[in-house]
Amino acid sequence: MEKDKKFTFTKLSIQKLSFPEKGLVTYHDDKEKGLSLYLTSKGAATFFLRKRINGRDERIVLGAFPTLSVENARKLALKAKGDVAQGINPNSKRQRLRNETLFRDLFQEYMERYSKKYKRSWIYDEREVNKFLSHWFQRKISTITKQEVQSLHEKVKEENGLYQANRLLERIRAIYNKAREWGWEGRNPAEGIKKFKEKSRDRFIQPIELPGLFQALKEEENTAARDYIWLSLLTGARKSNVLAMRWDEIDWYHKEWRIPETKNGEPLHVPLEDHALEVLEARKAEATSPWVFPSEKSKRGHLADPKKTWMRVLKRANITNLRIHDIRRTLGSYQAIMGSSLPTIGASLGHRSQQATAIYARFNREAVRNSMEKAIENIFLHGDGGEKG
Repeated sequence: MEKDKKFTFTKLSIQKLSFPEKGLVTYHDDKEKGLSLYLTSKGAATFFLRKRINGRDERIVLGAFPTLSVENARKLALKAKGDVAQGINPNSKRQRLRNETLFRDLFQEYMERYSKKYKRSWIYDEREVNKFLSHWFQRKISTITKQEVQSLHEKVKEENGLYQANRLLERIRAIYNKAREWGWEGRNPAEGIKKFKEKSRDRFIQPIELPGLFQALKEEENTAARDYIWLSLLTGARKSNVLAMRWDEIDWYHKEWRIPETKNGEPLHVPLEDHALEVLEARKAEATSPWVFPSEKSKRGHLADPKKTWMRVLKRANITNLRIHDIRRTLGSYQAIMGSSLPTIGASLGHRSQQATAIYARFNREAVRNSMEKAIENIFLHGDGGEKG
């Protein structure tokens, strides 16, 4: 077999070959013209194709046997010959790939050049990519395929839920879109992958659940997380805004909280009714930080995620299927129960809406305040007296 340097490559026939004691020995496939295999004294078996490109004889390495099968080696050889026929040097493509950006470096550039500068939610980009995509960090960005992204999307759905899977898909797509915007010429592997269908949640704290919640909050010893939950309920503001609340944003005279920038990019004036002011006054009496909810453990200086406290409160209150984000929906739901109009509710929650609603929010804050006060009064009525503890 070894004396005949040309034969039909098969897995079995190659496995029968012996490695040379010195140097290398070359064999040729008689089925796919030009496909060759060299064996070295160090035990390497490598498929290659020899072609004349731009007047030079070049060896185009296809891959190592047995990682690369005979069948796939023939396919790659055929493709390489097609590239050469079109004036493309496969070795130049391989060189570009060797010089190409690692996914880790692209992600770091994405964070520093875009996410941290323009996204209020940049910390979630950092956390989620490190959690789910760190196994790609040493990969060239061109080597990550659509099939891999699709498989990961499905895996995360099974293990972490469809919302998590969809957010991760959005992050991958955004990272690659920025790479293209910055001059990379490859294809976005998330392109064409559809998100899983999401259902809009309508969950809010039901009247029958309020007494248990009030009592659970009264018993909670983590005062910062407890007060965060109270102010989330009493203002209807977004989680990120309540966590990042600062004392210089509180207008005690007008009983308002001015959020400098909300999710829609605009400031929002949130009325503070008496219960909310009581919580704030109690915290202000002991304040030593510009943050209403300071935290030495957080990179940002304020409370990051009171998830453990929230789960403890729910367990104590015997409440199920209630997310921390549902607190925000609760105030709007009680405003609706008390007959407030949709524009008023939208204005109080800072929703992006029609121009008329924006004008309504700007010039009719008293209507928003009245709506919120009625809703909170109803909440405390069901909460059995409203003891905050």
